[in-house]
Amino acid sequence: MDFDNLSSFAQKKYGQNFLKDESILNQIIEARPKNNLPIVEIGPGLGDLTRRLIQVGRVRAYEVDKRLYEYLLKKFQSPIKEGRLELIQKDILTHSGSLLEEEFVLIANLPYYIATTIILNALRDENCKDILVMVQKEVAQKLSAKVGQKEFTSLAILTQSVADAKILFEVPPSAFVPSPKVDSAFIHIKKRANLSDKNFEKFIKEATKQPRKKLIKNLSTSYAKEQLQKLFEKLNIPLTARPHEVEVSAYHQIYKELIKDMIDGKRKEHSRTNPKPK
Repeated sequence: MDFDNLSSFAQKKYGQNFLKDESILNQIIEARPKNNLPIVEIGPGLGDLTRRLIQVGRVRAYEVDKRLYEYLLKKFQSPIKEGRLELIQKDILTHSGSLLEEEFVLIANLPYYIATTIILNALRDENCKDILVMVQKEVAQKLSAKVGQKEFTSLAILTQSVADAKILFEVPPSAFVPSPKVDSAFIHIKKRANLSDKNFEKFIKEATKQPRKKLIKNLSTSYAKEQLQKLFEKLNIPLTARPHEVEVSAYHQIYKELIKDMIDGKRKEHSRTNPKPK
């Protein structure tokens, strides 16, 4: 396999941008939690990060590209034989259940087009305790945004409901081959719990679907406005508040109150009784 021209070798359909900067790779290793948990890597690519990870822990790596999978099998014959590396060829988006059958840390340079999906799945994965990943800078800002910032949307609310998110360092396009057209960032998401309520996730997406509109306006498509006004007043939430201006804890309070008004999946009579005709 010819790797002389990595830019032409990388496949866009897999979002391949190989991290080659030695100093950045070293920073990733230094940032890992010192908890001795096994590591899961998604998208090992040419194995530059993998080579460092197997020096500090046991690794399971998922690679979708058959060419790279076969290359990695040869490159890491000894670590695989010794049990320090388990290599799996699989599209991670088709995976169900936990990424590992025991507690683990996710450390990866993620393909940017599926990064958000992978992170949300890791937040749901009860065996995943820490998430340390390279993502597009814009995504990292959304994950770690604080209330009041325009980036404080559904991704920040869901993430910070169960974890603490912090950008550790930013990475320029020049650190990759081929160079992406965007800046990147390495982020640490320290989990406190797991996303386990699909209805809460749907509620948050509904609440933030039009970020420039008032929160009460977004929610009034599913709940009676009078009911929401009383609830907002009870919780001391301004009726003019927009989605990015409401604390994570307040979203949980709103949701908790609203689900009290659910019976067998249907709204009580004081909820919206005249939905718009389809």
